[in-house]
Amino acid sequence: MNYALCAKQLSRLIQMELRQLRYFVGVSEAGSLLQASSRLHVAQPALGQQISALEHELGAQLFDRSSRGMSLTEAGKLFLTHARIVLADAERARGAVRDSATEPNGDVAIGLPTTVAMVATLPILSACRSRFPKIRLKLVEAYSGFLREWLQSGRLDLALLYGGAPDIGLAKRALVDDELVFVTSPNSTQVPARLVLHELANWPLVLPGQQHGLRRMIDEACAPLNLKLNVVAEIESLGSVKRAAEAGLGSTILPLGSVAEEVEAGRLRKAAIDSPLMSRRVVCATNVTRPQTAAVTAVVALVFDVLREMAGTGSWPVKWVGDDPQL
Repeated sequence: MNYALCAKQLSRLIQMELRQLRYFVGVSEAGSLLQASSRLHVAQPALGQQISALEHELGAQLFDRSSRGMSLTEAGKLFLTHARIVLADAERARGAVRDSATEPNGDVAIGLPTTVAMVATLPILSACRSRFPKIRLKLVEAYSGFLREWLQSGRLDLALLYGGAPDIGLAKRALVDDELVFVTSPNSTQVPARLVLHELANWPLVLPGQQHGLRRMIDEACAPLNLKLNVVAEIESLGSVKRAAEAGLGSTILPLGSVAEEVEAGRLRKAAIDSPLMSRRVVCATNVTRPQTAAVTAVVALVFDVLREMAGTGSWPVKWVGDDPQL
């Protein structure tokens, strides 16, 4: 058997398949063969043949064709998601080989929940620019639920998530425990240094909606006591929640780190909440089904170092748990 010939044929096959995917993505983004032909620098007839061959191979029509151009069918929309993931994986593979003997470089996408992003984005970005100038970070801020889905689908390389419960396909490493505190206007009177959980019912509260991870945690902590909170408004924006509390429109419950600056400046007052359930664990999660590039591995280690330093110096008032092998 001519192994060199087989390897060469396999390489050509892989290149052909990736080329078809690039053409498909190009046509879907351009909306017509004419526009895609110009962007991809491929003759229009050849481009059309490749798309037709791909549809034949898949046994499904990917585009609706009309005089106005080409639009994706439902099958095409589904295939587009997978095509982009495959092309991203191929680029990661090239990067891993290219970077194996050089300084880590390339793109790394990190997902951060809003309350973590407020305190950790700039330190992570600053450390990466200093330590790995050839790595380009893409920092995505969203709810933990969305970040988890995007990490599982391959849109993110790593994410900081709340909660250490197992998730299919994800590896998690505990980093810090983030305390939740009662937050109110600086003009509020008779605010104790520490509140018992059931005392929260005595205060009008402004909280995120019930689908928000922070709100679910608060509700779950109150459930064993059958505690019904006086929620006077639901606001999804963290900044608006803090401004409402500062204006005296309602108190709230937030991670300490997200209000430390306002508390220090005297714009908000805080009180500890006497409940072990009022704490959230922040973990670093990666997708175990997707190989990591040298750049991703470097950034994972960098995030670990940055958060440990922030916890140690108090710049982020959290408890560091990252060195505990049991977590």
